[in-house]
Amino acid sequence: MREKYLLENYDRYSLMVDSGEGCYVTAADGKRYLDMITGLGVNAFGYAHPRITAAIVKQAARCVHTSNLVFHRHQGMLAERLCHLSGLDRAFFSNSGTEAMEAALKAVRARAYPRPARLVALRGSFHGRTLGALAVTGQPALQHRFEPFGVEVDFIEPNDHGALRAAVNEQTAAVVLEPVLGEGGIYPLETGLLQQARELTERAGAWLVADETQCGLGRTGKYFAYQWAMIRPDIVVTAKPLAAGLPLGATLFTEPAAQFLPPHSHGTTFGGGPLACRVALEFLSLLDEALPRICELSNQMRQRLDGLRERHGVIREIRSKGLMYGIQLARPGRPYVDAALERGLLVNCTQETVLRLLPPYIIQLEQMDEAVKILDDVLSEAP
Repeated sequence: MREKYLLENYDRYSLMVDSGEGCYVTAADGKRYLDMITGLGVNAFGYAHPRITAAIVKQAARCVHTSNLVFHRHQGMLAERLCHLSGLDRAFFSNSGTEAMEAALKAVRARAYPRPARLVALRGSFHGRTLGALAVTGQPALQHRFEPFGVEVDFIEPNDHGALRAAVNEQTAAVVLEPVLGEGGIYPLETGLLQQARELTERAGAWLVADETQCGLGRTGKYFAYQWAMIRPDIVVTAKPLAAGLPLGATLFTEPAAQFLPPHSHGTTFGGGPLACRVALEFLSLLDEALPRICELSNQMRQRLDGLRERHGVIREIRSKGLMYGIQLARPGRPYVDAALERGLLVNCTQETVLRLLPPYIIQLEQMDEAVKILDDVLSEAP
């Protein structure tokens, strides 16, 4: 039935997932798989976490949905927590990272109106698949079917200080960037580049928009990746793990930026509902406890991957920040992904030649060893 009725827009693996527990998913045939991509960064605390499950069950029995015509107890609490953690002032809730980016871009456009909103973004970046988010995504292969977008964007190379300096001027409305490029192949931006982006935008009267959809909420060892550079963006976008698998995105604004989305200028039907917000509060409580250990886990995993690189010439480079890893290969990576899947390991390939790993925050050393052993085996067998 799925072949007949589903839109064929995904290149799916030959795996039918039935359930999950901890760091593992179980297929319909009973085979277990170690998930080192965590549902593309969503399941940061793994599957069926008892506290997440309890929060879902308890809240679902009380109230799943209200419209945004009324208040519920969890939305304001979650907004307060996110503003406190990020250093920003106001929150808008949506359903996904791409919708959160749309809210950010609408605010940028409203501030620039009536002149065009000229933007600066990074080559290789990924900000979502709606038309607005796609316009600032620096991957022509994803854009070409849908152009023109009606917005002017100057794309520069990540970590190119000279190009950034040349691109930002009094015509710039905003610089949009991921502090760590995720789908683009795990490219961490230098602390100096983030600081330069903040300085240049302030000087030009432009905004800095940080897309933390994948690298935020603990993934790099801080609540938000821009915090490594000790800067404060004007707008922050976050999503993926926020509600531990339930759809929820958030756009965070400074008070001045928030003024450009006044009443009736933007909205959502499902964003910020009671179930998702209650689970997000539980996620953030878990994150408070886990955050001090993420950098330690990151170093342990990086040491193992560095050993893997020493043993395999096909690995050109390993890039990482926190629990984000990109294994740059000298040849296409999909055959290795398929071979790992056969051995019970879930990873994915991005940019054709990068094996991407986003381990869960609950990973243990033995699971790191299991993952690296499988990767060692598949890299030893040239496809």
